[in-house]
Amino acid sequence: MTNKLRADLVAMLALLTFVITGILTPVEALSGFSNSVVIMIAGLFVIGAGIYRTGLAQMAGTLLLRYSGESESRLFVLLLVIVASVGAFMSNTGTVALMLPIVINIAMSIKSSPSKYLIPLSYMASFSGLLTLIASPPNLIVSQLLVDNGYEKLGFFQITPIGIIGVVVGIVYLYAVRNKLLPSSSASSTTNGYASLATKQLAIDYELGGKLFKVKVPEGSSLVGKRLAQLKIPATYHLCILKISRKSVEGMNLMPMTYQEMAGPNSVIQEKDRLYIQGSAANLEKFIQAFGLVREEATSETEELVSKQLGIAEVLLTPHSKLINETVRSINFREKYNLNILGINRQGEFVVKDMSKQKLRFGDAILVQGAWDSIELLSKETRNVVVIGQPKEHASVASASGKAAIAGGIMALIVLLMVLEVFPAVISVLIGAALMILTGCVRNMDDAYGQINWESILLIGAMLPMATALENTGGMVLLSEGIIQLLGGVGPMGVLAGIFFLTMLFGQFISNTATAVLFAPIGMSAALSIGVSPYPFLIAVAVGASMAFSTPVASPTNALVMTAGNYKFKDFVKIGVPLQFIMFIVMMISIPLLFPLK
Repeated sequence: MTNKLRADLVAMLALLTFVITGILTPVEALSGFSNSVVIMIAGLFVIGAGIYRTGLAQMAGTLLLRYSGESESRLFVLLLVIVASVGAFMSNTGTVALMLPIVINIAMSIKSSPSKYLIPLSYMASFSGLLTLIASPPNLIVSQLLVDNGYEKLGFFQITPIGIIGVVVGIVYLYAVRNKLLPSSSASSTTNGYASLATKQLAIDYELGGKLFKVKVPEGSSLVGKRLAQLKIPATYHLCILKISRKSVEGMNLMPMTYQEMAGPNSVIQEKDRLYIQGSAANLEKFIQAFGLVREEATSETEELVSKQLGIAEVLLTPHSKLINETVRSINFREKYNLNILGINRQGEFVVKDMSKQKLRFGDAILVQGAWDSIELLSKETRNVVVIGQPKEHASVASASGKAAIAGGIMALIVLLMVLEVFPAVISVLIGAALMILTGCVRNMDDAYGQINWESILLIGAMLPMATALENTGGMVLLSEGIIQLLGGVGPMGVLAGIFFLTMLFGQFISNTATAVLFAPIGMSAALSIGVSPYPFLIAVAVGASMAFSTPVASPTNALVMTAGNYKFKDFVKIGVPLQFIMFIVMMISIPLLFPLK
């Protein structure tokens, strides 16, 4: 609760304490890391990355938001419906991160304050965690606990009715208070940074417009069969060939593919190649006439320079860089790094003409173009250069572009496998994660590992054995009996209300995952002690852990929107506390009706 130490470190220290004091054996302590829930959540991070990378969720969100027109009320309701729909298959943090820039841009376009939308965005992402089994870690945790105690696991859509009730009540409440309780401050300047890394903006900043040309090499051209090193095009024509696009031989492939490669000294020109050339129009005309080439229309600098294989990035020189005081020609940048230099930003002045003669200075930023892998390798040359932005992120998004339908198909397959129970849930998720990688929706294994939130994995793995510790020491019986003694006189409903309220209370200060791990075994023990079904008690734990509305530290999504929306702590208290009490009453009616106590 103090946040002086990170939650995953606290969990690990607790686990070590249990072993050192003899409460748990090393095998018991490490059993959480072999739990299927931990593996499943890791797989879900990879699947969520595939949905994000391919633009599937963003496409769906943008399409639906388009129907709102300029109606603020319609936009508000549609937004919450979209967030709930997307969040049913992604983590709530991923959902908010995905929708945040979209929401801000749309709010500004209709001249409305983004802060009227961002807290509702975060809250609805929490509600969406109740729509499917895989939407939230607490659902998976309580389902596994049921299995461990000999009960049937929760079905994929078994919790959905509760989720729908939560979503509907949440939308009605937030719609009703949006103009009274939600502040109207403008979004912070940090939200303007979403486009700062965009490759399109780089092309505009470096004034590449009108300096990139495309030519076709016809049959019989004297260029055919020549290596670029032989031709000495930069020295003779003051032009730079950036990339070569060619189609595979039709006889070798059922469907001829277009390939793009970074142009280098050893690149050999073939018939029907398309050459992408940087330079002046006058020099290009001389080159075309000399080799009998055909000029074609290039679509745009950004679209031609950035593809699944190739990209652009801005690079700064470090104070001790060996490149300082060297000319672009003398450093052999293309040969050394397999990248082209497209332009130089010298204190706001963009140099793109006669760059080969320019001496690089400290403080210069250079725009480079080439294979994404080469840009990533350059980012490791920290002594000489610093690559600005996130080339890995750009590379991953570029690699997955155009694969939204594939990601959608994989998501549908996972849901189908889980609904039909063809395999255990963890296997279905791992199949989906593997398919995301094999089909290129997630770029490679390194990208997949990078998308897993290891803090969450460590936190869950370290906290799951706490149930064993509570059981070994009698702590679970002590806690559950304490709740029963306090509220047992009211009957099973009183105990259920107590479990739900305590789970919800703790969830305002620690993560929903940690809350569920802590209270799920207590709920199970309490249900068994009074001789009723454990299902409503564990559903109450899953729901209560997701009701994280009253503090900005209750959920990562709350913290995420707090900065972007310029919110204060009191804003969450003012909006969240009434919602907590409303949901408490609604769930105390809904849970026993949908999951009977007997």
